Amino acid sequence: MFRTRAHVVTVVLATAAGSLLLTPSPAQAAGSLHLHKIYYNSPGSDRGGNASLNAEYVQIKNGTRSAFQMRGYRLKDNEGHTYTFPSYRVSAGKTVKVHTGKGTKSAGHLYQGRGWYVWNNTKDKARLFTPGGKLKDSCSYNSARRVHVMC
Repeated sequence: MFRTRAHVVTVVLATAAGSLLLTPSPAQAAGSLHLHKIYYNSPGSDRGGNASLNAEYVQIKNGTRSAFQMRGYRLKDNEGHTYTFPSYRVSAGKTVKVHTGKGTKSAGHLYQGRGWYVWNNTKDKARLFTPGGKLKDSCSYNSARRVHVMC
């Protein structure tokens, strides 16, 4: 009889442990708005040209189940370059690329309108702040051997 109880306890504990490993945390289950990718070393020989500037971007993902309004959010780098989001909705599960150069706002694309690069090619940190100034997410990199980082 002791063996049977021990066996049952073992099975229950193993099942519970397995459930803990497979169940997402509340934050993962609910999803979040977060930095997804930084493409910091744009390709090509058009150094400083608008096409090259727009190949440098930060991608933000809406991991929630509903659209998210970005108005007033701010994106900053280590040197204090700041981009404040206009009225822009990111659909559930979708991403938006914030390009460094000039362009016209469209689905999945926003433009900082800058004439020079923001993200350093060797080391930097992107920070996403709420309209109230609270840090929402950050992502850093420290490598000149790569051209992008997944956050």
